Amino acid sequence: MRKFWQKTTQHLIPVFRRRLSGVDALPQLAVLGLLSGLFTGGVILVFRLAIEWPLEYFLPGEGSESFEDLHILTRAILPLAGAVGLGLLMHNLAIHNRKVGIVHVMERLNYHQGYISVRSALVQFVTGVSTVVTGQSAGREGPAVHLGAAFSSLMGQWMRLPNNSIRTLVACGCAAAISASFNTPISGVIFAMEVVMMEYTIAGFTPIILASVTAAVVSQAMYGSEVAFSVPPLTMNSLLEIPWIIAIAIIIGVAAAAFIQLVDSTGRHHHRPVLLRLTVAGLLMVPFAVVVPEVMGIGYDTVQFTLDNELPFWLLLGAGIAKLVITSVTIGLGMPSGVIGPTLFMGATLGGAMGLIGAQIFPDVASSVGFYAMLGMGAMMGAVLQAPLAALMALMELTRNPNIILPGMLVITTASLVTSEAFGKKSLFLTILKSQGLSYQNSPVIQALRRVSVGAIMDRSILRTERFLSRNEAVKILKSEPKWLLVEGSNGPTGLLPAVDLARYLEDTKASAAGEQQEEEESPEQIDLMDIPANRRDIAPVQYQATLEEALNEFEHTSVEALYVQRHVAPMIQRVYGVILKSDIESYYQYRRS
Repeated sequence: MRKFWQKTTQHLIPVFRRRLSGVDALPQLAVLGLLSGLFTGGVILVFRLAIEWPLEYFLPGEGSESFEDLHILTRAILPLAGAVGLGLLMHNLAIHNRKVGIVHVMERLNYHQGYISVRSALVQFVTGVSTVVTGQSAGREGPAVHLGAAFSSLMGQWMRLPNNSIRTLVACGCAAAISASFNTPISGVIFAMEVVMMEYTIAGFTPIILASVTAAVVSQAMYGSEVAFSVPPLTMNSLLEIPWIIAIAIIIGVAAAAFIQLVDSTGRHHHRPVLLRLTVAGLLMVPFAVVVPEVMGIGYDTVQFTLDNELPFWLLLGAGIAKLVITSVTIGLGMPSGVIGPTLFMGATLGGAMGLIGAQIFPDVASSVGFYAMLGMGAMMGAVLQAPLAALMALMELTRNPNIILPGMLVITTASLVTSEAFGKKSLFLTILKSQGLSYQNSPVIQALRRVSVGAIMDRSILRTERFLSRNEAVKILKSEPKWLLVEGSNGPTGLLPAVDLARYLEDTKASAAGEQQEEEESPEQIDLMDIPANRRDIAPVQYQATLEEALNEFEHTSVEALYVQRHVAPMIQRVYGVILKSDIESYYQYRRS
């Protein structure tokens, strides 16, 4: 039975990988989506518990967010000590190991086909827990997205899947992380495709949806079916509120632009020592923690109080502005904090403050403060991330109220337009990438090439052969009817030629060979495959997991005429599976586009 299972596995896994090379492997991608959702859901549960357990134990009062109940001296020391500790940790890490968060996931997708290391995941887990537990102005969703993407990527790497599948797994991990954090599976899907992948594909929807739903089930098994906030029934009382809603959207759009600008401005000090930057961030956090302790930690308790209309105007306004300033400055200085939670905090408090003003001006018309707080959350998230659809889906799932759709669409799109068009700001993540000297390519051509592996279009009709052959050996080779001959050298394949050219050479020299048959028997003719008349091509290797984008980049960097597709199967052993020409990539894209 064991031998049967081993043989079956050895046969099925290569077939599974081969199917995943193409763009239409929906059944295989669906399986990966389910596995990613289960795996990510479990990781996010561990991450949340690592944050909540110590806070519930050490913080006074109820819950895991009552930083306001701490002694004033403790509130001052805790974030400073945490920042110094994080600075020491980051100082002892290599620069490339310090990168965490959604920006790092986008960088790995754009430049490294979604490959994320175990070390990166461990660093994100430790820093993500530390920032929240030590009272920094931080969120847990950004680190959760990194963890989901990292562990899904590691699963694909362990299974040695093609790179196009690993990219899909990263998107599955991002969606599953958002879904498990908020219990909002639809917004998790839209977030992964609109914010991280920045593309929508039919093939991508199925595995990402399955991952998001599966992670939500895992989360509900632990925390129940309730969403992150307890939202009271909300509705827009009158269409006369629309001008006020637009005014709120404009204010939120301005606040979002200011937030992005502050992150960008303080991020220009990234060349300074990380220990110095994080220590400064901790020092800046001290007065905010003393005066406005609501900004400490995730702050979802404050968001809940705002939705329930339990906070006064000046506290809402002060907390919203303070959260905007200290979060943007500390993130710009390098604090490994999440940004999604703070955007919801800022939107809720500023929106709630505007709701209180509206209630004073139009007492007979204005809706509840919770209504405006929810609109503010959606508007700030949509404007900062430049992801209006993800923000709208989050608003719908958090409220579970279809009455929020019309005002939500209006406030989110208006705020996003104010941030992007009036102030010329791109999404926060793209802004941070640009400040690091990086870009995010999402043209239709690049996206199409990233979705397909070289294994899907390579020519498998090849035969590896030595450079020098006798006539009999050449004839024997041609009997297997290969299309290409891959000529071996001392350090691997050195050239590629069509088998038909060898056949033509044998035919052209057949007459002279027959006339000298006797002489040949005494001294057999040696055929040099690198010397005979043939349409030879210079070659370079490309890994079997590579996407068509990687293959095209290899053509540009090496200036070769063909690539041979290989895979590492054993120590010091590379197996060649096929060859690919640049024209093959161009033909494939033209065929798919038509």
